[in-house]
Amino acid sequence: MTIAATALPESGHKERTIQQERPIEQDGTVKYVSVGPLELEAGGFLPDVVLAYETWGRLNADGSNAVLIQHALTGSTHVARGGSDEEGWWDQLVGPGATIDTERWFVVSINIVGGCYGSTGPSSTAPDGRPWGSRFPLVTLRDSTAAEARLADQLGIAAWHAVVGGSMGGARALEWAVTYPERVRQCAVVSVGAYSTAEQIAFAQAQTLAIRQDVDFNGGDYYGGQAPEAGLALARRIAHITYRSALELDIRFGRNAQGREAPLEAAVLGERGRYQVESYLDHQGTKLVRRFDANSYIAITEALMSHDVSRGRGTLKEALSRATAEFFIAAVDTDRLYFPAQSRELAAALPGEVPVHLIEAPIGHDGFLTEIGQLGEQLHRAFFA
Repeated sequence: MTIAATALPESGHKERTIQQERPIEQDGTVKYVSVGPLELEAGGFLPDVVLAYETWGRLNADGSNAVLIQHALTGSTHVARGGSDEEGWWDQLVGPGATIDTERWFVVSINIVGGCYGSTGPSSTAPDGRPWGSRFPLVTLRDSTAAEARLADQLGIAAWHAVVGGSMGGARALEWAVTYPERVRQCAVVSVGAYSTAEQIAFAQAQTLAIRQDVDFNGGDYYGGQAPEAGLALARRIAHITYRSALELDIRFGRNAQGREAPLEAAVLGERGRYQVESYLDHQGTKLVRRFDANSYIAITEALMSHDVSRGRGTLKEALSRATAEFFIAAVDTDRLYFPAQSRELAAALPGEVPVHLIEAPIGHDGFLTEIGQLGEQLHRAFFA
């Protein structure tokens, strides 16, 4: 269902909001709203941006109980189960009686601009009736934040009680706190630093290049034909290695062969079998291909490459001094994609004394998803008591 939403007039006086107009809907179901044209930081332009989002709970009369939860790179808006049977990716943290209790808080999650879960992205229809494809512009995290602010306006949310996110979601949360300091009271940044490092950009470039070099990519204009599935699957393999720790891969797979396959028993290279870890990565690649668009993977990865909260804002401390929110910073102790040292650097640059909470998880970066429950009590005390 597409909601025809009304933008705020220049005077700032609100017209009727989506929250007032729309009927009560089931928690955890996708809704869509147009937020209008968007001038982009890198010089591009989108004439009409649609955002897909989900909500849980109800906004209170003064709009003070709103919580924004930002998804990670290939995540969806489905943070919690809600009224559906589909498991949410942060069910440990969000839901009735959970740390972020949806019987008390109005939770919102928005699909990033450039995504493929309902928001305007490369697979969306351009004004000429064809998919954007190769013509889709570069969208930064700041651009997506600007679009999300318009959705917040239409929902009747002047300020978020908290903005929370992990990995790319944490970068998006941080950008909200610095871009719109008057609209973010509290901000939780999990498993990401203040900017994408050269190494993180290098990993990202290898992934996007894997897609672009697929013979079916066709410069990004593959819609209506064969999608670049092999390239997208390879990109996911590269990424997934960074999401897991060396120890976890060793313990789970070691040097074991996959079933009856024998990597060292082949007369020619083309007939060799796989190690278990290879089969695991093949599985991860296949899963993503079934649910994600290759152009969106590139678009969002490029957005994450752009992540630098201090860009154009002076030093890191000067940039963060714009924020007025209370911060909660956390890292995964075995993370080898966004090292805990980056979280400590971010915390040290924030005003005041901001501790770094550690998730203890042998699996690496993905611990921000699988072990987020470890932060439940600390987050509750800090933001949701």
